[in-house]
Amino acid sequence: MQQLDTVNNSIKTIAKGSYFVFLGVMINLFLGFIIRIILVRFTTQEEFGMYSIAITITGIFTTISTLGLGEGSTRYIAYFRGKDEKQNVQDTIFSSIIIGLVSSILLMGISFSSSGIIATRIFNSPEISLILKATSITIPFIVLIDIGVAIFRGFEKAKVSVYINNILKNVTYSFLLTTVVFLKLSFSEMVYAYVISIIITGIIAAVYFIKKPPLKMKWDKIRINYITRELLLNSIPLLGVSILLLIMSWTDTLMLGYFKTPEVVGSYNTAYPIAHLLSIVLSSISFLYVPIIAQLYSKNQIKELKLISGTYTKWCFMLTLPIFFVIFMFPDFTLNLFFGQRYTGVSETLQILAFGCLLDSYFGFNYYTLLCAGKSRLLVNCSMISAGLNILLNFILIPPYGTVGAAIASVSSFALIEIYMTIRLNRLFKVHPFTKSYIKITFISGILLYIFYAYKDSFVLSIWTVLIYMFLFLFIYAILLLFSRSLDQTDIRMIKTIEKRIGINHSELEGLASRE
Repeated sequence: MQQLDTVNNSIKTIAKGSYFVFLGVMINLFLGFIIRIILVRFTTQEEFGMYSIAITITGIFTTISTLGLGEGSTRYIAYFRGKDEKQNVQDTIFSSIIIGLVSSILLMGISFSSSGIIATRIFNSPEISLILKATSITIPFIVLIDIGVAIFRGFEKAKVSVYINNILKNVTYSFLLTTVVFLKLSFSEMVYAYVISIIITGIIAAVYFIKKPPLKMKWDKIRINYITRELLLNSIPLLGVSILLLIMSWTDTLMLGYFKTPEVVGSYNTAYPIAHLLSIVLSSISFLYVPIIAQLYSKNQIKELKLISGTYTKWCFMLTLPIFFVIFMFPDFTLNLFFGQRYTGVSETLQILAFGCLLDSYFGFNYYTLLCAGKSRLLVNCSMISAGLNILLNFILIPPYGTVGAAIASVSSFALIEIYMTIRLNRLFKVHPFTKSYIKITFISGILLYIFYAYKDSFVLSIWTVLIYMFLFLFIYAILLLFSRSLDQTDIRMIKTIEKRIGINHSELEGLASRE
């Protein structure tokens, strides 16, 4: 009974929070696409390529600056909360902020001073230097925003991330960017608009944290002790993971810039963000998945952990599949819709990247579960294998195949790391998502996708064709899932939680649930 209550409460907490985070992510994506569309349509391909390279380099320095504290602080705060050790929670918060502040200022200086060398010796483009100098200023602000969000995340508070990261930052940037376009200012002013928006967001986030901290800080008991050392020892391997994942995410962009031209980089960076629309479900659920699973692990509730992990992996895949369907079936239409006809040449690249993101959702929360279990060194090993393969494949495939080769390299390396983590997680805790119902869902999804793809060219392509095709797929998909009894009682409990959240009720679904 206690196990059932724990699972129910955890599922409700994640479902409610994920619903709110999902709305935030959707707003973030909408505003992000508005920003990207403005950049693409009001810059040349070369300018957009240089901007992408500068943001990538700044992202690398920013990731190094966090020292893995973005994930580490969330895990430790939740872990200590599960053990009811309030002083250790406070020590974790203080240590994270101080370490992040010092490291980010140091890396900002390195990035700023080395911008000329990076621009001329790596990319043979001196113009990138000025852009990189400007974006380097944002590093301390981004790091403190990320650590602040991570702290609130450890307390299962999703609203801060939504308001600060998803809304405030993007609203500010889109407003400034629109102003620049309206006034017909230069490309440099577009870059400065980005920098100013980050600074404004960082200042507001800092004021909010001081005014409404998640934990009332006892400043007379602030200390740097073994918690600081332990936090660093476990977070630095996560820094290694973050760097390796960043390498995997951006190796294709950087190597395309090295082997090809900024125009090719610009084209690739229209397909990449569209494909990553498929990550919105995974990222929404994982926000509160981490603190909940970390608390369960601190109490050694592995059975509950396994059930929750399997349930949310299944739902992550089911909810991601319809997005994949539209992008994979109609890549030219999707690219033209967002970025115009001149970028439809990367439609095959988009399909490959979309398939990779679907695989990421299919394997679910392996990374986050290992993170919550404190297996940071294992995550480093997994990431090293995958990053090495990614670099090798990009080196081999980009010169002859361009953006298609970069996409194949990216998908292959990510798929390998997911398979490897699944095997290791199963060996460690007997945790995996592949229940009978999940295998049944996999089979249904694969067959349905094959049938629809085989007949997609039978229709004249238009927005109405896409909408009708999508709704027909969703209808048949939902019917097959229900009448094949692919949903169990845990799934139904989660549906009820979401129903209450959005104000509908379909209690008759319970009779169709699997009795596994």
